[in-house]
Amino acid sequence: MEEAKPRLSAMGALSDCVGRRIRVIVGDNFGYEGTLSAVSQSPPSLFLSDAEAIVIRTTIADPLPRIVSKERRSSIFVNMDSVLRIEIPD
Repeated sequence: MEEAKPRLSAMGALSDCVGRRIRVIVGDNFGYEGTLSAVSQSPPSLFLSDAEAIVIRTTIADPLPRIVSKERRSSIFVNMDSVLRIEIPD
């Protein structure tokens, strides 16, 4: 009989990225970038250290999202209810 492998949840996948830089988009043109410090299951949330608040813009001529400004923050708590997208750059 084949042993069933546990399914990896989104929070489990994020737990594997602790210590890496990530980008969390919380609005159409706003987000945070920083080092993932911790992932919480209840409430579902992320803790970023060495973080920056970022503003993202797109135009008709350049439809790829680009970071146009950054503002230094020390640490950020992000509730997963407000997250639109999470990017993990290589």
